[in-house]
Order: sequence, then structure tokens, then C-alpha cells
Amino acid sequence: MATAHADVEKGAGARRKEAGKVPSPLYPQHEGEREWVPWIVPVFLVANITVFVLTMYANNCPVHTPPRAGKCVARFLGRFSFQPLRENPLLGPSSATLQKMGALVWDKVVHEHQGWRLISSIWLHAGVLHLVANMLSLIFIGLRLEQQFGYVRIGAIYLLSGLGGSVLSSLFIRNHISVGASGALFGLLGAMLSELLTNWTIYTNKIAAVITLLFVIVVNLALGILPHVNNFAHIGGFITGFLLGFVLLMRPHFGWMERYSLPSGAPCTSKKYLVYQWILLAIATALVIVEFAVGMTMLFRGENANDSCRWCHYLSCVPTSRWTCSN
Repeated sequence: MATAHADVEKGAGARRKEAGKVPSPLYPQHEGEREWVPWIVPVFLVANITVFVLTMYANNCPVHTPPRAGKCVARFLGRFSFQPLRENPLLGPSSATLQKMGALVWDKVVHEHQGWRLISSIWLHAGVLHLVANMLSLIFIGLRLEQQFGYVRIGAIYLLSGLGGSVLSSLFIRNHISVGASGALFGLLGAMLSELLTNWTIYTNKIAAVITLLFVIVVNLALGILPHVNNFAHIGGFITGFLLGFVLLMRPHFGWMERYSLPSGAPCTSKKYLVYQWILLAIATALVIVEFAVGMTMLFRGENANDSCRWCHYLSCVPTSRWTCSN
């Protein structure tokens, strides 16, 4: 997933060598090349793990699980032991505990006015396996993005994408709870794609970078059509992150960056950003505002998006001879 961004540095490095006249210490200082020290992604990592530990503490399987429900897994962990596998195969807490801790529940958001669940749910995970998978993705995707663009922009994309995923999920899924940082992580994937497109001129191996990134995105979205996976959170997060990438991750184009290779005193006639970058930014800004305005309005009015899109439920689960899907 870091391949596309690595191409920028390789291409930039080759151009610096060709120029030969530019002192390398100048490059980390100019816009688009500053190397940030990541800290918001590690904070998100620690926060997710901490919330999971607190959730398991509140769950207290040995006390709250009746014997007829089965034996707790890893009972040597005491109150941190996991629910019986037939209840939660991901090695985690019960659904009741997740609801108590802030899981996304349509009825509570709409009828009990608990809109905070749209955000709290992205910090909860259904089990150790769920948590590990998401945190590994956060490390591999988030750290490199924060190094390039800083904590404000990447933090904003992560949180807003998580919110976008929660909103779309609530519009289509009413009968199941939803937890996890997947929407926020898909938002970072979407932002990587739009960043590559809007900063097209500073990339080398452009086509290879696009194909690689699209392959990763398609595979991950395809896995979302399996049962018990909330693909609507993935799709909502991806769309939000994709739009925000055009807004927040725009960088000076190659011609502007090359001004450092000009002889001393030579004028730079190139503009910092190209016209197509401003057009993409304007369109994406308008779309992301409309997305949240329409989504929030439909959600708090209690509308069911399945009524407007009869086939959309297939985006989250495709029934086969081996399993069925239910909303």
C-alpha cells in the first residue's frame, strides 16, 4: 500500500541527482517534501488497544456468561477472558458489552438520539483478530501518510472517514450492531488514491502505482461481501477519504518543485498548483459537504436507504449456496 507514495520519493531523488546543483538540505524544507514525525497514528493505535482492554474488563465473561452459554475462552485471563467461540469466534466480548461501550446501533442513534455512537463505534473492535487486522493496516497505511502530510490532515481524514462509514452503515443496516476502525482505514486507502491522482505530475511509474493501489482496494472491498462483514462502513469510509484526499492532500506540481534547480536569481514562471488540481478540490469539497448533509438528514429522519436502492444490499453480502444474507 505504500508503493505509490514510495514512487514519489524515488522520482524526486532521481531528479535531484540530475539537477546536481541543489543542496539536499533544502528539499526537506519546501512544501510537499517535509518529513513529519508521526504521532497521531501511534496515538490512534494506542487508543484502539486501550478501548479494547477496557471493553474486555467491562465484559467480565466468567461473571456475566451463564454456564449453559458455554465456557469462556482463555479463562486464565480472569475477567479478561473471551466469550465462548460459538458466540464470538473473533475472541472478544459479547454483543451486549459492545452496545454498552458505544457500538453503532441504528435504533439508539435515531430513536434515542445517541448520535455519538457514530464516532464511538470506530474505536471498538469485536475481538482480538478484528483488532490485530485493523491495527496492522493502520500501521502500514497511516504511518507513511502522516510522515508525508502531517497529523492534522491525516487525523482529519481518519476521523471523518470513520464518521462517513458509520453514516452509510446506519442508512442500510438496522438489525445488527457495527464496530471497528475499518471505515476510517478505508478512508486512508481512498485518500491514497485521490492523492495520487491530484498530484499526478510528481509521480513516476504512474500506471503501475494506480494499478497496484486499485488492486488492493478492490480485493479488500470484495472481501466485504462475505457475511458478517459490514461493507457499507468500508464503502462509506472509502468514498469520504477519496473526496477528502483531493481537498487535503494537494501538493505543488512538479514544475513548481523544480524551481529549486534553477540558477540563483532565475525567475520561476510556473504556478504552484495546476488548474485541474483546483477543479478537483472544488468538486470534492462540494461533494463531501453534500454527502454529509444528505446522509445525516436521511439518518436522523429514520429513512431506510434500502427502500431507495433495492439492490444495494448486495454490496455488503452476496448470498450463495453456502450462506444466506439478512439485514
